[in-house]
Amino acid sequence: MQIIRELGPLRNALQNIRQEKSTLGLVPTMGALHAGHMKLVETATAQCDVVVASIFVNPTQFGEGEDLDAYPRQEAADAALLEAAGVELVWAPTVDQIYPDGFATNVSVSGVSAGLCGGSRPGHFDGVATVVAKLFNQVRPDAAFFGEKDYQQLAVIRRMARDLDFTHDIVGVPTVRDPDGLALSSRNAYLTAGQRSQAAALPDAMRDAAEAIKGGGDVTSILGEAEAKILASGFHEVDYFELRNADTLENMTVFDNPARLLAAAHIGSTRLIDNIAVT
Repeated sequence: MQIIRELGPLRNALQNIRQEKSTLGLVPTMGALHAGHMKLVETATAQCDVVVASIFVNPTQFGEGEDLDAYPRQEAADAALLEAAGVELVWAPTVDQIYPDGFATNVSVSGVSAGLCGGSRPGHFDGVATVVAKLFNQVRPDAAFFGEKDYQQLAVIRRMARDLDFTHDIVGVPTVRDPDGLALSSRNAYLTAGQRSQAAALPDAMRDAAEAIKGGGDVTSILGEAEAKILASGFHEVDYFELRNADTLENMTVFDNPARLLAAAHIGSTRLIDNIAVT
């Protein structure tokens, strides 16, 4: 497995790969890999002849006071996991390879980026869309794989790909969860043992709310009760707990298919996000 950090060698390696392989899959990551990331790799290897994984902690998607400096970095361990999973190339660029001196371009996706994490993290999805557009241009994959756990991010990337005429497939991969239901996340490493136990209240509240909504209950009341349960369980702040159209992410006050429950809440110093389908 190759680990490449500069654009010139990346282009040469990809040219060689494309001469021998039919399809190329891209798995973009910020490292600190867990079983959720490896499910993306597994899906990519099942669908593509060769898989490229990127590891880049993207500074432009972190806001002021967020955890850019503290974000876990463990490239050696990540590389070992990726090599064992059959990844052929890791693109681990330095910041100057993504944002060279004088970089002045920003990709902004309206509509699906509004509210939810877009409301509580201003500029976040501009940073996501810009770096993903660059990764798409640098690697030129036949398919790119993203987790449904970051559901709004997936919607933003799909919208950007359609609008900017990227022709490769954008593949969403279902969320991987621990046995107690908590969605896997690199930020789970920030949780203390006590907080980790309490954190399962988030997916529990989402499942209960989804069942109540499907049963015909009042959506606004159900969402308010779920938020109260989350706060009573040890979380100290809920950024949002909302029912949205699964395709457009428009707010829903009356249940109609397809729908998605999306939530973000803070426990200790950690902000957790999650979502589930309501069908």
